[in-house]
Amino acid sequence: MWAHRKNNGAGNASLKGGICSLRVFIALADNRYALSGLDYISRNCQHHNGDSSNWQIPFMETRKNIDGLAGGLMVGLCMIWGMQQVVLKAAADDVAPVLMLALRSGIAALLVAMLMLWRRDGLGVRAGNWRPGLVVGSLFAIEFMLVGEGLRHTSASHMVIFLYTAPIFAALGLQWRLPAERLKPLQWLGIGIAFIGIVVSFAGRSGGVETQDTGRQLYGDFLGLLGAMAWGATTVVVRCSRLSNAPVTQTLFYQLLGGFVLLILVCVVTDQLRFNPTPIAIGGLIFQALLVSFASFLAWFWLLRNYLASRLGVLSFMTPMFGIVFGVVLLGEPVEANFVIGALLVLCGILLVSGYEWLSQLLKRRAR
Repeated sequence: MWAHRKNNGAGNASLKGGICSLRVFIALADNRYALSGLDYISRNCQHHNGDSSNWQIPFMETRKNIDGLAGGLMVGLCMIWGMQQVVLKAAADDVAPVLMLALRSGIAALLVAMLMLWRRDGLGVRAGNWRPGLVVGSLFAIEFMLVGEGLRHTSASHMVIFLYTAPIFAALGLQWRLPAERLKPLQWLGIGIAFIGIVVSFAGRSGGVETQDTGRQLYGDFLGLLGAMAWGATTVVVRCSRLSNAPVTQTLFYQLLGGFVLLILVCVVTDQLRFNPTPIAIGGLIFQALLVSFASFLAWFWLLRNYLASRLGVLSFMTPMFGIVFGVVLLGEPVEANFVIGALLVLCGILLVSGYEWLSQLLKRRAR
């Protein structure tokens, strides 16, 4: 977590000639949402009457490279995250996906609130946070509404790939909003490859998913892509607002609470309140609320406190691959050749965009 220090002693960082040299830590809230200190730095690393002693800077302790423990935890987390859409699809006959997501958000919001009270963080809305909090909560609900509706028409393996194009849209939004997030040529190449992959995935469908025709599947895939845009927009709002400095639990609480309230309203309006308490429905809800939205969140932030975020981010690309495998193996979903090719292109593009720092360091080491 960020701590603030006065630059008063020899042990603190020195800021000279108006140049601020800082190490930046990027975290993903709820396994997904980027929270960075970049905008905090840009606001606070400004000359104050020529007196650097009044400057406050973020401080981050040294983090480790990935070891066996971190690698094993990341594999487990990516498997959990990759199962999300599969569980929603598997339980769809007993509980509407949108209702499942609403209940998941409500239970997880309660658990996060209990955690915040136990840590004495307080649940009060901080000055300047409620507006962006309302926006991210609304975007969170829109994303889940699109995912839930999309899963009624397309497969879980398709949904996980299109949903995980979100980093592409986040990168485009941050490129426009934050000077520090200007994309490098290699990242632009990654965006181009990812969009080609999306086109290939949509083109040349040979058939639908069992009882669903190709048109319905394309519609579901398109909703997944819109959900990714909503997810990317959430990242941009968090990064470009005061939420970038808020505790991660508070930001997550906004998203979960907003998602619960709005998704319940959607369920009422669209008459999607069906809940048949079968073992798969109850088990799916427990999995979604406890493991996905709460336990994996705690494990993820423990990893981020102890290991390099760029390395963890690269490993998180296993999530959509696990999603495809689980959809095919557990649900028997067919996978078309064009979708496999498109999915590989999308994953390569996302890796170039989000894993740029790691790839650059790797290339530099090999060039020595």
